[in-house]
Amino acid sequence: MQSDSRIYSLPRWRVTRWFADCGADVPEDIRVALIGNLYGTLPVFIGGILNTLLVAAAIAVRSPTPLFIAWLALEIAICLTRLAVLIVARRRALRHRATPTDINLVLSIAWSGSVGYGALISLATGDWVASTLACISAGAMVGGICFRNFSAPRLCGAMIVLSLGPTIPGALIAGEPLMLVLFFQIPMYLAAMTMACFKLNRMLIATMRAERENDRRARHDELTGLANRAGLVGALEERLSQQDGRRGSLALLYLDLDDFKVINDTYGHAAGDRLLQSVAERLRGLVPEGDLPARLGGDEFVVLAAGCTEEQATALGRHLVEAIGVPYNLDCGARARVGVSVGIAMAPEHGNGAADLLRAADAALYQAKFAGGSRCEVASEDDLARLRLLLARNAAEPIRQSAAA
Repeated sequence: MQSDSRIYSLPRWRVTRWFADCGADVPEDIRVALIGNLYGTLPVFIGGILNTLLVAAAIAVRSPTPLFIAWLALEIAICLTRLAVLIVARRRALRHRATPTDINLVLSIAWSGSVGYGALISLATGDWVASTLACISAGAMVGGICFRNFSAPRLCGAMIVLSLGPTIPGALIAGEPLMLVLFFQIPMYLAAMTMACFKLNRMLIATMRAERENDRRARHDELTGLANRAGLVGALEERLSQQDGRRGSLALLYLDLDDFKVINDTYGHAAGDRLLQSVAERLRGLVPEGDLPARLGGDEFVVLAAGCTEEQATALGRHLVEAIGVPYNLDCGARARVGVSVGIAMAPEHGNGAADLLRAADAALYQAKFAGGSRCEVASEDDLARLRLLLARNAAEPIRQSAAA
């Protein structure tokens, strides 16, 4: 499996795109992950090339004919080139730069063809020691291909056929009647292993889809589709970690709908849910690209705005108050109006952690509500002082209760 920090490029050539294709409806992020799997790891790769190089070298030493020497030279050239490509690709993927995926796929196919060539010429010479060694190596490679390359089933099938398929004409050239058994065994084996690749590929994609859906559900609100608290905190912590050395501030706008309970009591909870969905739709349209709208639960929303000053955050908050206050059409046929109050906290002025910023924005929101609602307030020093006092009291309360006991 590829490292989470490495991103490998999708193939660009038509033929390599066809070999690497895993289905028309597979999302882009899964395709990228599957391509990463094809590169494998250095230990597994080195183990594979040592196997084929040692077999080719041993047979070339036993029978130093031009055919076997040419096979050994071909193996060395392909394996060294593949190793160089893999090292370059790993470095580029770590830096999120374009990787030589097309060349890597072509070399994978060439490597399989080289192994098949070795099996073919070994059988053709009638040297049963060399033939046994070459065919065992080819069979072992087929197992490794299925294990490593089923992320691209077409590529996997082609490599299987090229690795072991040449043993079929090799058995005919060998002139040994008993070897004709391969005409029945090898095609069935190739078909079974290729089908296994396609089945494993479908299972892998289904698993990756499920993992991504579970992750999406864990980070998104089911009703509105916005980020939930976990998604917001994760994004907030990530952006806070990127603030060091960068200009501009990070603003957190904490929104709470005014008199939302009236909507639920008057029109029912279904209408209330529909209104929350409408508010979420407006937030998506109102928030600039790159900023994150989220729903914390109930009628509480948050907007995470990056690279904006306090004045810009205040202007955005006022715009949200105005736009969200426009009446809504409910499914029951009624029109309803709901206001929104906004509390704003800035990083790093009001905190460098998600919890601190949320508390500061909540304190500012309380002031906006206290002032009558449908307005926005920026966290002040007084708000922060009251918040620190409240936190200190809450921390001291268990100590007093323990002492009294």
